[in-house]
Amino acid sequence: MINFHWKFDFIESPPFQTPFLSQLFEYESVSLSCEVHGGSTGWRVVRNSASGNLSRCGDGWGRFNGTNCIISSTKTADSGVYWCQSESGEQSNTVNITVTDVPVILESPICPVTEGHSVNLNCRYHKTPSDLTADFYKDGSFIRTEITGEMNIPAVSQSDQGLYSCRHPELGRSPGRWMTVTGQSPGSLIVRPNRSQFFEYESVSLSCEVQGGSTGRRVERNPTSGKLTECGDGWGRFDGTNCIISSTKSTDSGVYWCGSGKHKNTVNITVTDGHVILESPALPVTEGFNVTLKCRNKTNPSDLTADFYKNGTFIRTETTGEMTIPAVSQSDEGLYSCRHSELGRSPESWMTVTGENMN
Repeated sequence: MINFHWKFDFIESPPFQTPFLSQLFEYESVSLSCEVHGGSTGWRVVRNSASGNLSRCGDGWGRFNGTNCIISSTKTADSGVYWCQSESGEQSNTVNITVTDVPVILESPICPVTEGHSVNLNCRYHKTPSDLTADFYKDGSFIRTEITGEMNIPAVSQSDQGLYSCRHPELGRSPGRWMTVTGQSPGSLIVRPNRSQFFEYESVSLSCEVQGGSTGRRVERNPTSGKLTECGDGWGRFDGTNCIISSTKSTDSGVYWCGSGKHKNTVNITVTDGHVILESPALPVTEGFNVTLKCRNKTNPSDLTADFYKNGTFIRTETTGEMTIPAVSQSDEGLYSCRHSELGRSPESWMTVTGENMN
């Protein structure tokens, strides 16, 4: 998954980072990058400017430093639609950025916001007036006046989707900005530590997360016993963010997912009372990344040598007990296990490999 991130620096204050703001004044600095799982992919930022000129960063605008596209001093001509693009023509989601020479802009989310989240709209001024009072509008209709210049929408819903703007009594009105509201996402299930096999009496933490933080949803599971329950209902402890299983048992084996997620993004966790487990990623791994599989023994024998298997077929023997798969591809997806000559074989775990698809 390729994500389009960007940040900007105010000219007269310390920089701060945000993936959300879509309106900028002239002469501000903005940095854009294409990232996958926290790292740069080497894809380039491309834009279609308001004048209709399609070009990529470094081709007459911006400076590409190998990771980020930096526009050090924005101009109105930098307004347009931006996205990430590969050499083969694959594209990410688009971002619409407006650079204005007017004295008022509206700070509003650049990305779709999820139902139930709180959203702040901020009327920002090129030169801060003594009176911050601002009127807020949606689809051209007056909503209300805020003396702080900020308006909060608690728990947004689909009805809050629309074209927003703000107006200062002396400095004028901001350009309009469309806010998109999407259905509530259950988030992705994150397992810490990131593995799918555990010995009995170990600790594991699970949480439902979206980019930027926790969704607050509870983790649900269908254990091997077949009783579907949520965290805190006879197993685990939910602290408002994480589901913590402080001492795993074999009965904790099963399929886990985020509540109300319709069983999407499931993770299969195995807890064993045996002597050997395979440490492999619980979450899907992305093509091109290196993956290390580790044969872990409860008793830490002097001889760590282990045999590794995929789909029941022997791969190779590693004297360190660890096997690295460099630059994984779809062909590496499968059911893995390991075996120690004296302590026996681990349970099997499925490793999923995903492509670097843009979205």
